[in-house]
Amino acid sequence: MAISRRGFLIGLPLFAAGCSVTEYSADIRNYAAVPHPQFPLAALSPEKIKPELRRRVVDYKTSHKAGTIVVNTPERRLYYVLGDGKAMRYGIGVGREGLALSGNAYVGRKAEWPSWTPTGNMIARDPRNRQYAGGLPGGLNNPLGARALYLYRGGRDTMFRIHGTNQPNSIGLAVSSGCVRMLNHDVIDLYERVAVGTNVVVIQA
Repeated sequence: MAISRRGFLIGLPLFAAGCSVTEYSADIRNYAAVPHPQFPLAALSPEKIKPELRRRVVDYKTSHKAGTIVVNTPERRLYYVLGDGKAMRYGIGVGREGLALSGNAYVGRKAEWPSWTPTGNMIARDPRNRQYAGGLPGGLNNPLGARALYLYRGGRDTMFRIHGTNQPNSIGLAVSSGCVRMLNHDVIDLYERVAVGTNVVVIQA
């Protein structure tokens, strides 16, 4: 660090800017294009994602053990606990009031490019979903996106999922039918970290 003739430190703004550049470089890597023989994902520009919703390792004090998923509904954040006071933070979209899951669950199964079948309640709320009553195959236009984690309790499917989305602008909002939405790039990252049986804690307030 250089010192000017008047005794002031110089170079500090450059240091701060360097930290910012480092984070931005990580964002570029995190949201780069993802090749796939059938469903390639285009790169996402970090500028289109609010900084607080970008995937990032953050300080996180919790009593939950490493490997736990914590969904903080009011914050619109999902944390994958890494241990040692750290967690991987992801921005999420959550269910509209009265539709979101609360309490504890676990990952009962996982799927890549999952198919989607609307529930009876989804069809009742939006009759347009009736056309997909027989199921919609996985793909870029599927509302479950690139990956899905199916949440179970007591051996039974809760019908709630943590999944990708074909509507990236919904991240940070409360618009879903109750599931937890993630950017496709982020849900792929989380999917690789999570095993079947992983505990999931959903905070509502």
